[in-house]
Amino acid sequence: MKQLRKKVKETNPFRNRKMIAIFMYTICFVLFASIFMRFTWIMVRGEVNGEDLHLNVEKLYTRNNVLQARRGTIFDRNGNPIATDATTYKMVAILTDEWSSPSRPQHIEDPKAVAEILAAHLSLDEAEVYTRLTQDSKQVEFGNAGSNLTFETMSAIRDELAENELTGITFDESRSRLYPNGTFASHTIGLAQVTDESDDQLHGVMGLEKQYDDHLSGENGWIKYQRDRFGYVIPDQEIEEVDPVNGKDLNLTIDRRMQIFLESIVEEVNQAHQPEYITANLMNAKTGEILATSQRPTFNATTKAGIDQSWQNLLVEYTFEPGSTLKAMTLAASIQEGTFRPYEYYRSGQIQAGGGTIRDVRREGWGTITHLEGLARSSNVSFVHQVEEMGHDKWKSYLDAFGFGTQTGINLPNEANGSNPYEWPLQKINTAFGQGIAVTPVQMLRAFSALTNGGTMVEPHIVSEQTEVSEQEQIITPETAAQTLQYLKETVYSEHGTARGYQIDGFEIAAKTGTAQIADPETGRYLSGSNNNIFSVVGMAPADDPELILYVTVQQPELNTITHGSQAVQKIFNPVMKRALEYYSADSEMNSEKTYATDMPDLVEEPTQDAVDYLAENNYSYSLIGSGERVVQQYPRQEMHVDETQRVLLLTNGAMTLPDLTGWSRNDLYRLAELTGIALTVEGEGFVTEQNMSAGSFIETGTEIVVQLASNQE
Repeated sequence: MKQLRKKVKETNPFRNRKMIAIFMYTICFVLFASIFMRFTWIMVRGEVNGEDLHLNVEKLYTRNNVLQARRGTIFDRNGNPIATDATTYKMVAILTDEWSSPSRPQHIEDPKAVAEILAAHLSLDEAEVYTRLTQDSKQVEFGNAGSNLTFETMSAIRDELAENELTGITFDESRSRLYPNGTFASHTIGLAQVTDESDDQLHGVMGLEKQYDDHLSGENGWIKYQRDRFGYVIPDQEIEEVDPVNGKDLNLTIDRRMQIFLESIVEEVNQAHQPEYITANLMNAKTGEILATSQRPTFNATTKAGIDQSWQNLLVEYTFEPGSTLKAMTLAASIQEGTFRPYEYYRSGQIQAGGGTIRDVRREGWGTITHLEGLARSSNVSFVHQVEEMGHDKWKSYLDAFGFGTQTGINLPNEANGSNPYEWPLQKINTAFGQGIAVTPVQMLRAFSALTNGGTMVEPHIVSEQTEVSEQEQIITPETAAQTLQYLKETVYSEHGTARGYQIDGFEIAAKTGTAQIADPETGRYLSGSNNNIFSVVGMAPADDPELILYVTVQQPELNTITHGSQAVQKIFNPVMKRALEYYSADSEMNSEKTYATDMPDLVEEPTQDAVDYLAENNYSYSLIGSGERVVQQYPRQEMHVDETQRVLLLTNGAMTLPDLTGWSRNDLYRLAELTGIALTVEGEGFVTEQNMSAGSFIETGTEIVVQLASNQE
């Protein structure tokens, strides 16, 4: 019985409950105390597992945004923008409903209505837009037509879609650099791009954009503020802000009018003769200001087309043997030393010197002639006589004084030194006529300036602010410089002159041509063949007191429609020098920017008929692309200078249509291609006489257009 009671007592449920309750209370107390201590610890220390909770809260509710500094604008000598900052937008259409909610759709719901609005603002027709919006894809982009959109175009599309309660179109914003002139001294101006997407900062990667990156970049600012969990800015808070310091502008010596004209002429020759390289540089002979500079290969800074062909700026990085254009310096040195006797006779054809045989371009020569005739005929033998009589050491001192083998300091990246080894006798002799020595175009410009400035060189420069010009020593006397120019007129106006084809109506010029051989890098021997040369000319005008120096080189052109490479050089030199002399002549109306060019008004968003009436009333040459009632794009753009040689292109809303191209220049055609995205094939030279599609035909990006050009004579 005792044992039974004990067993019952031990199994008493009330006692068990009490024990369990005490145990549970103890556990809860311990847990609560632990949690309390943990929260107390967190509140006191403000951190969990090494993470600062105050900092995390600040990150959650605080916004610290970078205020981007504006990159400085690059201007030409007349204040026209060459490179400027821009915010561009890329349009994307959301086609899937995966990212939408019933109350907040994000995708295209009415593709037909959306297509109608987009076609009114883009260079795409409505049917093509509708096809893109109805394809089986989650999202779709619109190629070139939907990229690099301006704020005005983006906002117009966005507002019209919102007004009609249409969804599905989004815009990605990006910073970019705008080069409104397209192919425009592209390697010299250079490029600025976002090189690191994390900071969205533009950095110069080529040309002046790279050289003056610190000057142009500025310094970003920032703004710091608090917002609530819904994303709204908390009112009455103290906002911390540091304003950005914008980059400084850069003013160049380039003249936009001459640059555009030079680019169009150089491109015509490039298309016609497909040379390895072309350089063409126009410089103010008195100040050293580069007024225009062009090269091939080049690229379009707006579209980046052609950028992979070459990153080399030929003005400062291209080293070559100049050939007979260097005889201008040999002549000046000979006159200074008294070894050039113009009416003394010598035997032309060939001469033994320096352990080798030096020959004229005409191996049998022209008989016994005067040195003045030898200059006109560009006789190598005549100039060997000059250097031999002057002495090799004396001639080397002149080469050094003219700056060959040293940089000019033009403030462009990667300027080459050139080279003048001057080691063995034959090589020393060859420098008399520009072989055995390597130069850059800018070095040649600097050397030529000694002839136009009374014997003292000026430093070529392209940035107006580049005022730190080193003092130059007098290389030759003013009398020698003037006499050299007089003799160089012989090459142009003598019956034997090699530069007779370079005469400019209404102006007298001094010039020297060159045909330089090219060394094969594999064999070290000079290449053979009538076109395997560098053909060049330097012209200084007006001859009696030059204001301009134009130096052109064309390497290995195809002799398809010409008999000699110099004819390709003439196609560049003659029209460019004539235009430049007309621009800068004191007696010409073109001397004034105001009398020659006007600022282009903003015609975008204007009714088409109003824009046409304005252009007609102000005697603009213009063409319409499309038959819409409103202008959506134009070229030239707002505030760009327009002269009488330029055609104004107006792109209207709706489908693009091809205008009548008859009489258009090659430059006009390239502008059309840039504006519309057509694939352009140009055949022949001169102006358009035929086109493969009739005027009024519908076109779109990628449409192949073939045009035939012919000269007025044809």
